Amino acid sequence: MSGQDAKLFARGKVAELRAELEAGGKKDKNFSAKKIAMKKIVANMTMNNNEMVALFPDVIAQMQIPSLDIKKMCFLYLVNYGRVKPDMALKALPFLTNDLEHDNPLIRALALRTISYIHVKEYVESLHKPLQRLLKDNDPYVRKTAAFTVAKMYEHDKRYVESSDLIERLNTMLRDENPTVIASALAALTDIWQRSESIKLTIDYANASNIVQILPDCSEWGQTYILEAMMNYIPQDTAEATILAERIVPRLSHQNSAVVLNCVKVLLYLFNYMSDETIIKSLCARLSPSLVTLLSKGPEIQYLALRNILLILQRYPDVLRNETRVFFCKYNDPIYVKVTKLELLFTLANTTNINEVLAELREYATEIDVHFVRKSVRAIGKLAIKIEPAARACIDTLLSLVATKVSYIVQEATVVIKNIFRKYPNRYESIIGTLCEHLDSLDEPEAKAAMIWIIGQYADRISNSADLLEDFLFSFKEETYEVQLALLTATVKLFLARPTKGASLVPKVLKWATEETDHPDLRERGYFYWRLLSYATDTTLAKQVVMGEKPTITAEAEKLDPQTLQEMCLNIGTLATIYLKPVKSVFRNARERRLEESKALQKDMLPVEVSRRERLRAGTSASMVERQRAAQAAAGKNPFGEAMMPGQMAIRDISSPSLMGGQNGDFSAAVDAADEYFSRLTLNTGMANMAVGDDDLMSPQGPGGGHGFMANQSQYGALRSPMDDGEGEEDLLKF
Repeated sequence: MSGQDAKLFARGKVAELRAELEAGGKKDKNFSAKKIAMKKIVANMTMNNNEMVALFPDVIAQMQIPSLDIKKMCFLYLVNYGRVKPDMALKALPFLTNDLEHDNPLIRALALRTISYIHVKEYVESLHKPLQRLLKDNDPYVRKTAAFTVAKMYEHDKRYVESSDLIERLNTMLRDENPTVIASALAALTDIWQRSESIKLTIDYANASNIVQILPDCSEWGQTYILEAMMNYIPQDTAEATILAERIVPRLSHQNSAVVLNCVKVLLYLFNYMSDETIIKSLCARLSPSLVTLLSKGPEIQYLALRNILLILQRYPDVLRNETRVFFCKYNDPIYVKVTKLELLFTLANTTNINEVLAELREYATEIDVHFVRKSVRAIGKLAIKIEPAARACIDTLLSLVATKVSYIVQEATVVIKNIFRKYPNRYESIIGTLCEHLDSLDEPEAKAAMIWIIGQYADRISNSADLLEDFLFSFKEETYEVQLALLTATVKLFLARPTKGASLVPKVLKWATEETDHPDLRERGYFYWRLLSYATDTTLAKQVVMGEKPTITAEAEKLDPQTLQEMCLNIGTLATIYLKPVKSVFRNARERRLEESKALQKDMLPVEVSRRERLRAGTSASMVERQRAAQAAAGKNPFGEAMMPGQMAIRDISSPSLMGGQNGDFSAAVDAADEYFSRLTLNTGMANMAVGDDDLMSPQGPGGGHGFMANQSQYGALRSPMDDGEGEEDLLKF
């Protein structure tokens, strides 16, 4: 914009602008005064000055002036205010229909585009006859505009387009001699296909080969239209898919990011129909340079590229395997780019580059941005879980960060170390002492819950575990539910591991959890623990339930669902890949893309099929384990090979598939078995001896020197102490 045009962007008055439009007269042969007036009107319209709508009659009067510049501005005015004033817009329709037959092809195209933009019934109907003629116009620019107009008309009048021969004419235009016209016809057909449920867009190999051949001759946006349309081609032979992929690959070097991403999308689509793994790996290697080049563009393009790279790596891990350094964060990267690069560093990290990645993450953890620092610390912990040989190095890095005594670093480190303990139980307990030195730094619920879990899990190794838990219990009622749940479980673990230390804490915590809270999860867990500790004739069952082996955590949770991954790979470069959500979740009316059936489709290599085979293998292993357990149960033994007690036998009977409404049983049998089981427990635990209403029920020893128990409307039995089984305390690690 020139400095003179910039002066036009001043809020004008309707009366003054109307006077300027009427000025000039016969002496102004170049219509200079009218051009300046129209420029001012367009400038005010751009600034959302809605007062300009009052000039509608005056602007329509200028449409008969034989000046291309004035006509352009009049058309722009009509597009902007045509829907607001449809009655006034009808007065301009005769001028527009006359311009459809103008000698200047640019004016014909502009008039056609203006009519298609105004959603007024008379405007749409006025295009029925002229459009068929303009689709065969001598000028390629007019034909291109007419192709887009058909798609626009389909939005306004779907029935007319489907009943007429306009779609057939678009198909005929695919054999046009001009590449731009072909690309526009493809774009129009693709748009109509996306909006229609009855129209199917199919491209055979001959047409696909022809449109790929004209790619170098099209504009950058024409190339995107062609590549988008190629997603509707269904290869019938692996050789066809390979040939087309090789012909599309040169588009990866295009400077337009839209062309590059669409090319990547088509290649990933064709890979599903290619059987030669060597060729696929070769083409994947050629994807890497183009994806890396996108990271040199603006932050918005970088973010789009990074999110799509995350998706591609889940489908084809070999892409960018040796390009870890390009994802190192720069000081001036926006936070959303930095966080996405962290995810990619985690994905690409392996035993070869782990030291380099850890050093980089260590630097990130000392930056100013708190959010980014937290993400970096968490990434270090996730790497310890992902790469077992590097776990020790990751823990050393975390401990060096904890030594800085920065509150939010210590809290994030505590959370990830808890996950490391879950992944590698009984291996790195020596660092617990370091964590216990920083308890005062923990003020966030997640960090507190993590530290409480560590204390409860290793209560038999920490000499002052009871004191540490008691410090946390001091503010039990003020804590969040997450922390309260952790405290409840940790206290029960302490009681089972060190009964003399936990006997005084368990009744108090169970009373809080069952009587003084309104959170259903906390209350139900409290009831469950009380029944478990009250009714068991020994603590073996309680230990198996509370302190039994937990499923190990993995880094696989970062991966997408196979069905979603398969769908996302067909939508590279769209907004759905930013959120990594199914297309229907982002665009409600969007048409889903699927891999169509073909003899060339490599079904065994699809994510859904690979996942199904893995589940079958896992199910086979689980079935073998289940059969082994069933054999042990039939022999009267538990999974550990020990003889089961009558109560445990009843549990086994209740949980068997035949009693849970399976193929060989019914629900009533399960109910009968449950009644028998609980009646046996009632007889064994002596519920008749329970007292109600004593003031000392919550004391450690209970009234009369017996065991402490809680009696309310549910009448729970006495707590069973592990010391009654002759169990002593183990050697402790002093911290």
